[in-house]
Order: sequence, then C-alpha cells, then structure tokens
Amino acid sequence: MDAPQSLEPPKVRWDLSALFSGVADPKIEATWKTANEKAEAFAEKYRGKINVPDLTAQVLSEAIAEIEAIYNEVAKPMGYAGLLFATDSGDASVGAFMQKQREFGTGLSIKTMFFELELQAAPQSAIDAIIHDASLANYKHYIQSTRMYSAHRLSESEEIILEETANTGSRAWVRLFEELTANHVFKLIKPGSDSPIDATEQEVLTLLRDPDRATRQAAADTLSAGLKELERVVVFNYNNLLQDKAVEDRLRSFEYPEQSRHLANELEKQNVDLVIDMCRANYSLVERFYTVKKEILGLDELTHIDRYAPLFDSEEKVSWDRAKEIVLSAFGSFSKTLEARAGEFFESNWIDAEPRKGKQGGAFCSYNTPDTHPVVFQSYLNQMDDVMTLAHELGHGVHASLSRAQTYLNFHGTLPLAELASTFGEMLVFEKLVSDATLKDKLALYADKVEGIFATVFRQSAMFSFERRCHQARRTQGELTVDQFGEIWQEEMQAMFGTSVALGEQHRTWWSYVGHFIFAPFYVYAYSFGELLVLSLYQMAKAEGPSFADKYIHLLELGGSLTPHELMESVGVDLNSKQFWQGGFDAMEQLVTTFEGLWAEYKTTNA
Repeated sequence: MDAPQSLEPPKVRWDLSALFSGVADPKIEATWKTANEKAEAFAEKYRGKINVPDLTAQVLSEAIAEIEAIYNEVAKPMGYAGLLFATDSGDASVGAFMQKQREFGTGLSIKTMFFELELQAAPQSAIDAIIHDASLANYKHYIQSTRMYSAHRLSESEEIILEETANTGSRAWVRLFEELTANHVFKLIKPGSDSPIDATEQEVLTLLRDPDRATRQAAADTLSAGLKELERVVVFNYNNLLQDKAVEDRLRSFEYPEQSRHLANELEKQNVDLVIDMCRANYSLVERFYTVKKEILGLDELTHIDRYAPLFDSEEKVSWDRAKEIVLSAFGSFSKTLEARAGEFFESNWIDAEPRKGKQGGAFCSYNTPDTHPVVFQSYLNQMDDVMTLAHELGHGVHASLSRAQTYLNFHGTLPLAELASTFGEMLVFEKLVSDATLKDKLALYADKVEGIFATVFRQSAMFSFERRCHQARRTQGELTVDQFGEIWQEEMQAMFGTSVALGEQHRTWWSYVGHFIFAPFYVYAYSFGELLVLSLYQMAKAEGPSFADKYIHLLELGGSLTPHELMESVGVDLNSKQFWQGGFDAMEQLVTTFEGLWAEYKTTNA
C-alpha cells in the first residue's frame, strides 16, 4: 500500500471527443438536423405500413434498420449532455444545454413514435408469419420486447402529450434533485475543530467509513443536517414523482407500481418476488456478521454510524496507479480479453475519477453507442473501497466494450443482467487481494467484501420493499410526510439487521439521498439480482476452470440481443430455479463462515 502523506486524488478526467469537442461543436446541431430530416422521411415512408395484416419481413427489417440508425445518432448529443452534467451540474449553462438536448429528443421522438405503436398494434398473425425470417434475425428480440408493451400503449396523440410534458414534469423533478444534491454544501465540523469546512455529499459519505468513531459521528451529524436543509424540497419532489408514476400507471393499465419495471427487465413478478422473499429469509446472515463485527470493534452496540467502520485503525491509501495495477492484474488472471478491454479505459482516458465541486456523487458506466466507446465515472479518494468501485465500474465498461459487437437496439441488456461483469470483476479483485494478504488484512478484506455484498443484495432488496410501500401508500393515502417516509425506511432497513445494529433517529432521513428512488423507480432490485446471480455464476466458473472464460466472454458479447432467460441459458443457468438462487446465498454463507473462522484464528494468534 502507498503512504498516505503524499497522496492526492488523481487528476483523471475523461476524454469525450469521440462524441463531441464541446457544447459549441457544430456537429451537435448537424446531428439533430440530419436526424430530423431522416425521421420525417421515415414517417412518410412507413406510417400506416406496419400495423397491417400483410406486413412483410423485408419492410419491417428495413424500417427497424433505419430507425435504429437514427436512434444511434441522437443518443450521442443526449448522452454527451448527461455526461457533462454529471461532472459539472453546478454550471447553469451545462444544465441548459442538457435541457435543450432533451427537448430536441422529444421533438424527434414525436416524429418516430408511430413506429413502435404500430409495431405493438400489428396483428399477431402477421408477426408470427415473418418473425423467423432471416432478415429479422438481428431484430427478433427487439420486436418481441417491444410488443410486450402492446397492452399498455396509448394512442399516438396521448403518447405525444406525455412525451411533451415529461420535460417540464418528471424529468424536471429528477433534474432538480440531481442539481440540489450535487451542489449542496455540507458544513462539516471534524473532531477537535470548531470551524466548519465545506464538503460534498460524497466526501461526507466517505467519512462514514473512517476508523475514528468520532469522525463517523461527525459525518453522520453533517449528513443529517444537510439532508434536513433539503428535506422540504426533496419530500415534495418525491411525492410528485410517486403521483406522476401512479397517474401514468393508471393510464397504461399497469396493475401494480413495479409492473412496468418488471416488463422493462423482462422478468415475471413471481421471479422477482421469489428472489426478494429469499433475501428476507436469509437476513440472519446479516445479523451473524454484525454480531462478530461488534465484538471486533469492542463496542457495546453498533449503530448506523458503525456499519461500514473498518475493523482496524488504518490510514493506508491506494494510489490511482496502484489501483489500476490491481484491477488489470485481477482481470487478467481470469481472461486476457477482460484485461485488454479494461486497459483501454486507462490508455484512452475513458475514466473521470477526479473529485471536484459540482460533480455528482456515486459511480456509473455510460455505454454510449456501439460505434463510439463507453466511459466510467467515479470520484476516486484513494480508499480501498474506491478500488472495488473502480473494479465494479470497469466490469460494466468491459461488458459495454464487448457488447459493441451488437447493433444499437441489441447493445444494452436489461438491468438484472447489467451487473454480470461488474460484480464478477469485484470478485476477481477480491480474490487477488486475499491471496496476498496477512491474516489481519484477510479479516479486513473479508469484512469489506461481506459488507459490500450485503449492501448490494440485502440492502437493495430492503430498499425495493421501501419503494414498494411508498408507492402503494402514496396511491392510497395521498401525500406522505417526512415522518411517514422515515417510518417505512426504518422498518425495512432495521428488519435487515435484526438485533445486531440499532439504526438511530438520524438514519430516518437517509432515504432522501438515494437517487435511484428519484430517477429510476424500482431499479434497486436489479442489484440484488445481479449480485446473487454472479455469486452463483462465479462458483460455476471456479468449478469448471479455464473453459468457462470463453463462455463468459461470449455471454458479454451478446449484450441485450436475447431475453435474460435466454442469455443465462447460454451458460446453463435457469433464472426460475430456486436452487440456482440459493447458490448465491450459500456463497454468502461461506464468506460469513470464513470471516468467523478468521476472527477465531486471529483471537487465538493474538491472545
């Protein structure tokens, strides 16, 4: 590890020139001009030609290819605007630029909206007659997934109204949340100091992992105070978004709040409920782990400020260059293809890792388009946890890079499979670190890994339950108060910890910084799915050996060209199998057992 004294966060910013050179790049205006011309020609050529009983494979394949090309191009300015906003949401001109691209997108969408509506309305007999034609082979999954929405489509005029009003409705509320949280100044008073310093939300959250309990408490105090300042707007904002979704669900005849997400994920309700119920049934693993952690930390009680406390006092930092070496070496131990694809991100400046004011919190990988390249976003603060985040997002990046073998409509997989490579990448890095670690470091690494898995599986499933209850309550009770949101949050999160952790009153407001609730309702259960799926898949990889790598790479190359069930069948997995999902919990149980054993060994060694 590197000495902490000389380490500053990396000055690493991404290069977005594969998209555009800046907001004034004339290619942006040219892209929209050309796309609109093509959209108008497309509408003139195909309107009224898709929803017909004598639809031919040739007409449909040509139409899809044309619309796909349009989508691919307009994704660039829209994606570019989002990337700029993520790194500089405090600049009003960047926000205005993003809004302009969204409005342009709406204008184009209105011109082409008829196509998917006609495809959804086309007679089933017409689709059955042509779906297996060779000319449609690349678009079979797109056709089938689009037609899944047939029962929930509105008329074209109604769809246009919803699209037009979204920019000043739900999308505007999402943007408000993002701007507020990314630019809010949290006043942090560190132990031993009387003077507050300005901190971002991400910097405050990072301090909840500090070895010093007083520092963690200061971070919790700061976070809670900052969220309290935003409380009125965020609560009003979330109530509006809950109602907005309730209205749209009613208009589209969705029977329950999460149904639209299940449809987008191409999963059945019983499949999702099975996994969520199994998560709740295995909460005892969480209690087991934190009971041991409480003993290690020597605390009478663990609270919300202790969940991510390191086991031992340590100021060890990991430099950016060292993190790069760790991740690439771990990826290479499994597959040279993974290593090479991940290496491109460093070599070509496809990562934005520098923390700075106005930069949003969290981390993500943006796929962009198959003919450009993906990019990774995080704020690297030289913590070991940041190394695991880097591994996670580069896993996404490798998946996106390999998926470029597909055309645009098959580029993105559904959310539950989006974590295939990210979580796998984390496991590779974890095993590399453990293999070279001392007993004390192994204990710390296992603790970090178990906590990370719990946060991804159990915490996300608990957050899904929180969301589900909030949406249901908003529909039956009207607007919810901050106390009602807090009560639901505490109940669902406390159930996960049992008696091992006492979530204090401060924690009641911590739901309000979770962006997924705002911009992607019910997204969170995909994390639980993804982690459990990969834990089981990783055990399969270890059992099978080197031959599994080729199958795995092929799976990633398939992108979203098949349904989740079909994709996983390619590596011998049945997503409806309770036994398969239990394999993920069994892998977690083994990690907890190993952690308990390491602690027993450590106590004996240091007695």
